[in-house]
Amino acid sequence: MINACIEAFVDLQGWLLAHLLQPVLLATGMGSYLEMAFDGIEFFLCGVLQITVAFLLLRPLEALRPIEVWPDRKAVRVDVLYSFLDRLGIIPLLIFALLAPLFADLERWLRFNDIIPPQLEDWFPMLEARPLLSFLVYLCILDFTEYWRHRLSHTFRWWWALHAIHHSQRQMTLWTDSRNHLLDDLVGGCWFAIVALLVGVPPGHFIGLLIVVKTIENLSHVNARLSFGRIGELLLVSPRYHRWHHAIDLPAGRQYRFGCNFAILLPIWDQLFGTQYRGQTMPPCGLRQGPLPESAARSGFWQQQWEGLCALAATFLPENNHGEERQRQSQ
Repeated sequence: MINACIEAFVDLQGWLLAHLLQPVLLATGMGSYLEMAFDGIEFFLCGVLQITVAFLLLRPLEALRPIEVWPDRKAVRVDVLYSFLDRLGIIPLLIFALLAPLFADLERWLRFNDIIPPQLEDWFPMLEARPLLSFLVYLCILDFTEYWRHRLSHTFRWWWALHAIHHSQRQMTLWTDSRNHLLDDLVGGCWFAIVALLVGVPPGHFIGLLIVVKTIENLSHVNARLSFGRIGELLLVSPRYHRWHHAIDLPAGRQYRFGCNFAILLPIWDQLFGTQYRGQTMPPCGLRQGPLPESAARSGFWQQQWEGLCALAATFLPENNHGEERQRQSQ
C-alpha cells in the first residue's frame, strides 16, 4: 500500500513536470533548471498533502476542543493566506530565487578550495545502512540550530521587529505558524539552508526535514486543548507548551529576558539553556505593546508587511532604543 502511494506520487510529480513545467523551461532556454523544477513540484505536492492532513486532523480538534472561540475569525483568514503561500511553495520559491545565486557562488568557492562539507555518514559509516536513523540525527541537529535562530529573533531588536508579526496574532490557530514577515522568512530560509549545507544534509533528506519541522509547527500552534501526557510533553513541543511562548504575560517571578519556550520540536533545548516554562494553563496570546501598532493583530497581509518594515526602520532610530527591552520582556 505504501509503495503504491509512493509510486503514484512520483508518477504525478513526473506528469506535472513533463506537461506543465518542462515545455515552459525548454521554450525559455532554462532547461538546466529541470532538476530543480522536479524538486519544486515535490515540495508543492508535499505542501498540498500537508495542508490537507493538517486541515482534516487539526481543524476538527479546534472545533471540538477549542481553547478560545471567536465570533469574528477575520484575523484567522489572513493566516490561512500565509499558510498557502508558504506551504505551496510561493514564498519558498521567492526565497530560493534570491538565494540560489549566492549558494551557487558559495558552492563554487568551496569546491575551488577543495572544501567539501562532510556528512554524518562520513563520520559514522554505520548510518549509511540506516537512513531513518541518519534522518533523525540530522533532524536533531537542525532543531538545535533552529532553537538558536528562534531565540536570536527575540534578542536582536531589528529581527524582533520582523518576528513580532508572528506574535501579533491574538487568535492563534494551526494556521498561525506561517504568519511571518517576508524578510523574517528570508533570514530563516538562509539560516536553515546554510546549516543544512554546512552539516552536509543529503539532498534527499532536505525536503523531508523541512516538511517534518513545518508539520510539528502546525500542531504546536493549534487552538485545541490537546495534551501529550506527562512524558510526551517532555519529548515534543505541544500546543500548551508553545502557547506560553506566545503568551501576553508570564506569571510573576517567571519573567525571562526575551521570552520562553523557544524550542521548535524538542523541549530539551529550553531545559538545557534555561528558557523553559511548563505552565499548565492556556494563556491568552498576542503582544501587549510594541514594536508593532495594536492594529497588526487584525490587519491584512500587505498591511502587516508594511507595519513590519516600519518597525524595522524604527529600530535604527536612536530615540526608539530606550525602553525596548522592557517591551520584549512582557512577551
